[in-house]
Amino acid sequence: MHLDMDAFYVNVHLLAHPADAGVPLAVGGSPHKRGVVTSASYEARAFGVRSAMPMKTAVRLCPQMKVVPPDWEQIRACSRRVMAFLREVGATEQVSVDEAYVDLSRHADPAQVAISLREKVKRETGLPASIGLATSKLVAKVASDFDKPEGCTIVAPEQEAAFLAPLPVKVIWGIGRVTNARLGEIGIRTCGQLAESSAEILAPIFGNQTESLIQRAAGIDPRTVESARGVSKSISQEWTFTQDTSDAIRLSEKLYEMCVQVGESLRREELVARTVAVKFRWSDFTTFTRQRSTVPPIDDGDAIFRMAEGIWREWWPEGRQMRLLGVGVSNLEGREEIRQLAFPFH
Repeated sequence: MHLDMDAFYVNVHLLAHPADAGVPLAVGGSPHKRGVVTSASYEARAFGVRSAMPMKTAVRLCPQMKVVPPDWEQIRACSRRVMAFLREVGATEQVSVDEAYVDLSRHADPAQVAISLREKVKRETGLPASIGLATSKLVAKVASDFDKPEGCTIVAPEQEAAFLAPLPVKVIWGIGRVTNARLGEIGIRTCGQLAESSAEILAPIFGNQTESLIQRAAGIDPRTVESARGVSKSISQEWTFTQDTSDAIRLSEKLYEMCVQVGESLRREELVARTVAVKFRWSDFTTFTRQRSTVPPIDDGDAIFRMAEGIWREWWPEGRQMRLLGVGVSNLEGREEIRQLAFPFH
């Protein structure tokens, strides 16, 4: 089973602020400080607002939208409650603060367990969730996203390929924007088309990934639920620009967006970082990384950005074309009870 909490950050906010229900709402950073959307209500999504979108863009799309900051303490508390319910019924692999896989193979009726579990989460926490049940992690995840919000999609054994067949290839893990575009160039747009494609046609494009792509399109995924995940050693984000750019504003905004995402990942795993690194790739594919360490450790996107921007400004010759920009943190450790607090200075 794959369980995915619906608009999790938004619905956690609504627990304490029920009056905000039913209106366009975004949780995230300020549009005046280059913030990004962490989560958007379905009312806001109707205007085109999406997660990871710059908040100033989201506000332009939906001027009447209410913007609120994430309540990390409450978000983490709700996440812990949900994950505790999942562990009661099977080995659980938590993927993020709001989604997880659960192995239900020991149950005689996995479908009933999954349905009952979703109902329990809603009853005990007040938070809605969608679930997908299938014989593989890949299909279960696609299924959980199939009928949102509060969906319940069960894919019976041997029906995996038929379920995926009409869906766009981008639903398959490992198929991103670039791979999706390359498949479209050769007329492959659905999972069914990909599953039935000849390896000879795909091999010149995808090399040793060809067979895996075909199998995933048919719902074949041998990965098991890994309940004992180790602590991350590093967390990073990187972005390859569609066209090489030397636009300082665009580069800075993208760097800030990635720093916010890295900070969110740190807080989800309750980690702090002592080292910040920036990855550079010029238009000639020259690639290198530069890093700095900090005391005390940090987990805040703004703090990560201040360090990352300093590194980037030092090593980027103004006007030089960049193909890729990345940011990462390492030397991670558990978040202590006492840590440096960030105060806004105006």
